Amino acid sequence: MGSILNEQFNQAQIAVKTLSNRPSNTDLLTLYTLFKQATEGNASGERPRMTDFVARAKFDAWAALAGMASTDAMQKYIDVVEALLGLND
Repeated sequence: MGSILNEQFNQAQIAVKTLSNRPSNTDLLTLYTLFKQATEGNASGERPRMTDFVARAKFDAWAALAGMASTDAMQKYIDVVEALLGLND
């Protein structure tokens, strides 16, 4: 199953680039955090400074996924991309 999930994850990364409309900032943040959790695991490094709002929001959202298995993050990423493509209707 792992290789099938990896292939679906890779296809979702390609498919998300074909969206005709830009996803909302919330959806983009969700995709970012799920991708980071799937590929790098738990958030690491120092939390960005308070004045770097975007980087701090990204870090905090990623850190909120601490403990989520990479396979779970991959599946959730795929699910979000499919929803954005309208495949879950």
